[in-house]
Amino acid sequence: MKLKPAILLFILCIFTQVAIAGGDTNVVTIKDFLFNPQEITVKRGETIRWENREKRQYHSVWFEALGEEEPDYIFPDESYEREFRQTGSFPYRCGPHPRMTGTVHVTN
Repeated sequence: MKLKPAILLFILCIFTQVAIAGGDTNVVTIKDFLFNPQEITVKRGETIRWENREKRQYHSVWFEALGEEEPDYIFPDESYEREFRQTGSFPYRCGPHPRMTGTVHVTN
């Protein structure tokens, strides 16, 4: 029996979501000068990986409000990971593009 492409895509999406949900790493994509999702909630001890899916543009994930220095840029097809060990809400922005903002909410 031959499956239609739409059915194959649906099945692939289900398995991908199960694989992501089963790990301790959450993904935020960077595309079209946006963090997606813009707000994310994770449990204490979990990690977030920001993946730059732009074709040519570099970005950063800067927790400036915490008094941190801007980290290295994330170029296309690169990523940046950070583990969250404290609860609270943590706003961040892209250094080169200050209008790109996001927030990480960390719960117990």
